[in-house]
Amino acid sequence: MKVPLGTFACNGIEAFLDADVTACVRAALSDFTQRLESGGAPIDLPGASLEAGSAEPATSVEITLDEHGWRLLRGEARRQGTTVSRLSAHAVLVYLAELDRLTPPSGATA
Repeated sequence: MKVPLGTFACNGIEAFLDADVTACVRAALSDFTQRLESGGAPIDLPGASLEAGSAEPATSVEITLDEHGWRLLRGEARRQGTTVSRLSAHAVLVYLAELDRLTPPSGATA
């Protein structure tokens, strides 16, 4: 499955993780599917996506899911009236937002 990522998501991955984009997408989907499994209500896709402004994604990441993960994402995508690919891109943004929430501001001391 291809997960299209816009500039905003790519910049977030670079800023928070300075990591391999594919590894971040895998981590985001793992987090999202774990939340689905635990019965937690995921954050629904907004009516107007932050990434909707660009016709072409900044990048696309090819991800292979196991059958269980695919079923979870497919069911949630159906519930939200979207595609698995778009839901997966949304999961990356939700993951980055959670990282932002948990990251102390620059200059903060513990």
